[in-house]
Amino acid sequence: MVKKSAIMQKPEGYFSEEREEMGSFIPAGVGTLLDVGCGEGGFSGGLIKERGITAWGIEPDKNSAKKAGKKLRRVINSDFFGALNRLPDKHFDCAVFNDVLEHMYDPVSALTLIKKKLKENGVVVCSIPNVLHFSVLKRLLFKKDWKYEPFGVLDETHIRFFTKKSIIRMFESLDYEIITIKGINAHISIKNMAFLIATLGYFLDSRYLQYAVVARKKNKS
Repeated sequence: MVKKSAIMQKPEGYFSEEREEMGSFIPAGVGTLLDVGCGEGGFSGGLIKERGITAWGIEPDKNSAKKAGKKLRRVINSDFFGALNRLPDKHFDCAVFNDVLEHMYDPVSALTLIKKKLKENGVVVCSIPNVLHFSVLKRLLFKKDWKYEPFGVLDETHIRFFTKKSIIRMFESLDYEIITIKGINAHISIKNMAFLIATLGYFLDSRYLQYAVVARKKNKS
């Protein structure tokens, strides 16, 4: 994932987001969940209270991992690849990557390797930033600029960038079946609406800050 020094510089509240909008994408019947990049455990902790699931977490930030450990069954203080050998095979109904894949040099390997840790009908649930969001697109088109920020789509710790098309292509190339892909956290100002009208709706995808993805392993017959 990213260097710890970069993670440690995140603004207050970065690790405590609960991501309530992603809860509805966790399929009914999930009993065991792995939360990759779980932060302080706000997201999984909420699911534990609401659904009574068993949740594990992986979190590279030491202080956040310690706080998450008070909410989740087990939290491994490591990056994803360093934690793999400490996870049981075919154990989880669901693996969650909420705004995590973009921080990895090799998200393709992460999505490939996680399959071994999922049960036969296990799913992957992801929130992935949309690089075609208004905040990026307008700066590129009208200012001819690409400027990294402390957080957001152009977070200075983001290594990979995605569009809806590239997300679909990545999952399909790895033999995942996409159950759901949906834009989330949409916001349209008057200026943004005018831009959409002027471009005849061609950039409708720019409304969404992220895409929520639910995908399952294809059963090989």
